[in-house]
Amino acid sequence: MGERKGTNKYYPPDFDPAKHGSLNRYRNSHPLRERARKLSQGILIIRFEMPYNIWCDGCKNHIGMGVRYNAEKTKVGNYYTTPIYRFKMKCHLCVNYIEMQTDPASCDYVIVSGAQRKEERWDMSENEQILTTEHEQKQKLETDSMYRLEHGAADKEKLKKAIPTLFELQEAQGAWKDDFALNSLLRTKFREEKKQILEEEQKDQAFLKKASLDLKLLPETEEDKKLASLLKYRSLESYDKRQQKKRSEISSRSWFSQGSDVKIQTTNNSLKNLKIRPKLPSSPVASALSLGVVRRESKEGNDKEKIVSPAECEQETTEEIDRKRRESNELIANETAALQTVRNTDASPPETPPKDRPSKQPATPSCLVPDYSDSSSESES
Repeated sequence: MGERKGTNKYYPPDFDPAKHGSLNRYRNSHPLRERARKLSQGILIIRFEMPYNIWCDGCKNHIGMGVRYNAEKTKVGNYYTTPIYRFKMKCHLCVNYIEMQTDPASCDYVIVSGAQRKEERWDMSENEQILTTEHEQKQKLETDSMYRLEHGAADKEKLKKAIPTLFELQEAQGAWKDDFALNSLLRTKFREEKKQILEEEQKDQAFLKKASLDLKLLPETEEDKKLASLLKYRSLESYDKRQQKKRSEISSRSWFSQGSDVKIQTTNNSLKNLKIRPKLPSSPVASALSLGVVRRESKEGNDKEKIVSPAECEQETTEEIDRKRRESNELIANETAALQTVRNTDASPPETPPKDRPSKQPATPSCLVPDYSDSSSESES
């Protein structure tokens, strides 16, 4: 013990670390001192503990397991790559020497000479203990499938035979059960489960708050995880197909807005309910006659143009304007009559505008007749 402490070592004045290296080399001694006195012969003295009970051959006394001796340790051979050591010791009650060596094949110690082993070994199968599988049997189980099957059937038969004994043991344990211990076990189990449930609820609440959802999340299962890993969210149509579909919808869409059509339909329906016809515009519409359009007449394949005079255009436009004005006046009269009946107002007949009222004649439009007399086509013809 003292050699482990550097403060207890004395270094003499003639000690040279470069020359001697250590105090043991300076003193020409081994670190194990007396235990290494036979090291040149391959013998090392160690403290050996008796592995089991024996009878000494010299004094016939009993030596118990665990008694320690100063034994000479020697290497005598190998078992494959494992060395075999032999131990020689002197009995503490006589002058007899006892020799023992290791047996790596059976993981045991064997007495070579000087003592006899006290037989305290028993058959584990007779005492209903668990038998260790031998090395040969292990190899046979790994290589022979039929032997493995027979071995499994034998194990099942052993289990059937051991069931009554197991029931008896359970009943014996039930008679000596402790209610306080069972209660404490249950309480600890419930605490752990409650703590786990609270942690899961906190995770679920954080996830729902992050996603702004108001749902009840169910616990995860292995089947759900497998299905989720197999699912892939992707659109059935490609990008080109979606673009083509969008273009076809745009091309088939109506040019007129839907809001204007609905507005026209609602106004027409309300007028029908009131039995009122829509009011026509009173402004004169420009006709082809008012513009003095050139008419063509074909005779025997020869096209001829007929030019309308401005007097004829003016006469036709005035007659058409008077006719449209009379029709608009009649429509206005009918509309006012229908409104008066609906509103339950006075039943007096509507005032019709006098027919003999002089109407303001619109300004006679100038009839523009194109003149192609000087054109190059007529000159050519």
